[in-house]
Amino acid sequence: MLLLPLLLKAALLHLVNSFHPFYNGFYYNHVMNDDDNGHEKVVDFNGVRLVVETSRDPIYSFSGANVTLPCHYHHEPESEAKHKIRIKWSKLRDDYTKEQDVLVAIGKTYMAFGDFRGRAHLHQTGQREASLLISDVRLQDDGRYRCEVIDGLEDASDVVELRLRGIVFPYQPPRGQYSLNFHEAERVCQEQGALIATFHQLFQAWSEGLDWCNAGWLADGTVHYPIRLPRKPCGGVHLAPGIRSYGPRHRHLHRFDVFCFSSTLRGEVFYLEHPTRMTLEEAKQACQDVGAEIAKVGHLYSAWKFHGLDRCDAGWLADGSVRYPIAKPRANCGPAEPGVRSFGFPSKGRFGVFCYKER
Repeated sequence: MLLLPLLLKAALLHLVNSFHPFYNGFYYNHVMNDDDNGHEKVVDFNGVRLVVETSRDPIYSFSGANVTLPCHYHHEPESEAKHKIRIKWSKLRDDYTKEQDVLVAIGKTYMAFGDFRGRAHLHQTGQREASLLISDVRLQDDGRYRCEVIDGLEDASDVVELRLRGIVFPYQPPRGQYSLNFHEAERVCQEQGALIATFHQLFQAWSEGLDWCNAGWLADGTVHYPIRLPRKPCGGVHLAPGIRSYGPRHRHLHRFDVFCFSSTLRGEVFYLEHPTRMTLEEAKQACQDVGAEIAKVGHLYSAWKFHGLDRCDAGWLADGSVRYPIAKPRANCGPAEPGVRSFGFPSKGRFGVFCYKER
């Protein structure tokens, strides 16, 4: 009896290792032949075609939630599966390198991999369903997923997109503008409770009003900046509003700012004040004394965006910057637009502090 689980695990691992983006050892579902006009035509085995369908529209979710990516399959013309159905879910990478294995299944038995272990599950509430349930959604789950179904020699797949609701914010480190190569940019976003943004996330932020004249790295190694109001220092006054692009840059040698992406919070950001204000080290300790930690930049932006955090008092953040969030603009609280205001990285001074506490 101990041999059966081992054989099943070996079969699942073989299924993973044999998959490639557009070819694997299981599918020979069509033969390409030239017709009389020199064009290729598809000939399906036994005159039956396997069809896989996912959502045409993106599936939206947020950090910490559970989400189901729908996937269904059928045969044309209608017929019953002749073999035990095999299913593979993979995540497509923004840079078009090797896909990330998420889950493979034979029948109702499945195995998840990597960061998805314990979070990815096969969701089959009805016949011919191969949906993927992801629990405790994380920032890095945002992206495109391929649902692939194999029935004997028949193979088909479709792609569905998972988008996290979040906020994109530009970031410069304490040492100043244009000082990050790509790998440093990835790291500083993670240090701020965020991830480096994708082009789609930047485009969405631009469509919602983001206007920033400093170029920043994106997840695919390209460099862009979003302009709503064309002006001379930002590409010129005669260019239409849009995303300005520097294209792909050298990931080690070239240096820019970065656009980071953060989603909803699993905790609360709150302002802590002191009669005489605090230094940065005193601020860190003050947050610890109330069972919290000093907030990161991503925490503050998310609290402002999703919870309407509004405080006209500047406070320390974990990276040594001093900022304050304004949801309702008013006199003596900065510009007329809502936003997160920044005092930069003061080397000295005393301020309040923004703390973050997990729920």
